[in-house]
Amino acid sequence: MIRSSLQVLKRVSSPVGRLGSRKLSGNGSAEDFASAKYDDLLVETRDKVGLITLNRPSVMNALNSNLCNEIVDAVASCESDPSIGAMVVTGSDRAFAAGADIKEMSSRSYASARFKHDLGSWIDVISGAKKPIIAAVNGFALGGGCELAMACDIVLASDNAQFGQPEVQIGTIPGWGGTQRLIRAVGKAKAMEMILTGRRMSASEAESAGLVARVIPSAQLVDEAVSVGSTISSYSRTIVSAAKECVQVASDMSLRDGVLFERRQFQATFALEDQKEGMKAFLDKRTPEWRDK
Repeated sequence: MIRSSLQVLKRVSSPVGRLGSRKLSGNGSAEDFASAKYDDLLVETRDKVGLITLNRPSVMNALNSNLCNEIVDAVASCESDPSIGAMVVTGSDRAFAAGADIKEMSSRSYASARFKHDLGSWIDVISGAKKPIIAAVNGFALGGGCELAMACDIVLASDNAQFGQPEVQIGTIPGWGGTQRLIRAVGKAKAMEMILTGRRMSASEAESAGLVARVIPSAQLVDEAVSVGSTISSYSRTIVSAAKECVQVASDMSLRDGVLFERRQFQATFALEDQKEGMKAFLDKRTPEWRDK
């Protein structure tokens, strides 16, 4: 059975909540999102795009439980906000996120990691979001930072970005989807080498390998990511969500099943007002006026 993005979001919300998430308040408006106060995040809206900036500069945006929890909170806020059509997650010029917070993680026991906190479950909220998420990667995206980027739908990188899964160097393995998403992005040979040796991948190699959609000069990266998000936000939300879901399930299905799933989603669009509007606008040579925006 194929689970929808919303079902995935509901499934993982409980273990993430145990980390002590700030409770959402307000009515989910853009003003609420942009005015939210976080310890380790900066948030704003730009042209129907929710911009989420990781903000732990003293530790190169190392992902501790509070930061992970705040990312989940901000994504949930954007998901429920009807004025936001896409999200951008970014970091600083030096680091998108240099990895998990090892100081915090080193104190975990097996019982704590597995049963109390279910470490890594928070990333499912990112990959399960209905609205598209763009990772704008400057500098280091290592370990959990690389996994966060890969959980997003589109990865744009600056020319100084570096990607890697160096967990083997500190006596553990990727646990937030790294072994599964990296092989799907770059293939077995490169994924196995990176995970078993800790070798880093440059932005240009990451683009060639398929991990990164485009490499952009650092000074233009965030603006370009917001521009991509703005383009996505200009289309019908329902159509965008359907297209995203089709791409997401592709890696979990045979070609036969995937093509059938896509066909049924395609056929379902003919029940939507936005399909009628989009095709009529094309024939009329005008800009569509989407109902679901």
